[in-house]
Order: sequence, then C-alpha cells, then structure tokens
Amino acid sequence: MAQEVFDANFCAERLKALGDPHRLKIVNALRYGELTVGDIAELLEAEVVTVSHHLKIMKYANLVEVRREGRFMYYRLHEDLQCTKGKGTRFLDLGCCRLEVPDPK
Repeated sequence: MAQEVFDANFCAERLKALGDPHRLKIVNALRYGELTVGDIAELLEAEVVTVSHHLKIMKYANLVEVRREGRFMYYRLHEDLQCTKGKGTRFLDLGCCRLEVPDPK
C-alpha cells in the first residue's frame, strides 16, 4: 500500500497564502468559476491593484491559475484543489487539509 507523504512546507505555504481576509474572500468568489481581476475587485469592493497583489501571492502558492483571453486575465482555483459540496457547505481540499466554506444564505 502506498503511503502519502505529508509535506509540511507545501502545507504551510498554502495556509500562509490563505491567512488574509481578502484572499479567503477571493477563494470564496472563485469557487463558482473564473473571474477577472476587475470582477473580483468589484465583488470585494477593493482596488484592482490590491486584488492583483493578493492573486500574485495565491498564484505562487498554487491556489489559483490564470489564463489570458485577449487583454483579460481570468483567474480560477487551481485544478489540484478539490471543491466538494456538503449540506449547506463547500469543502476545499488543499492537499494537506480541508477548508470548510459555508454557502451564502
């Protein structure tokens, strides 16, 4: 039987990248699909430059992926993140632990 190896550095990097309220809000927004920086900034009522800064940190931690379409950059949750739905809650599997995010009421 293969044993999975716990990578503390990988886990710490991902958790550190989530350790900001703006980034948690970004994860919450992206769990429904791709968004541009402008879309995210509007949802968070934040400046585009602030959102771009947070997305850069999240991209480095492999929490988000980006694709270009024309002059727009579309962000989505990284394909390695599993987003499953429970009763009234969504779970985001970070690979080292699971984050529970309640559905909006």
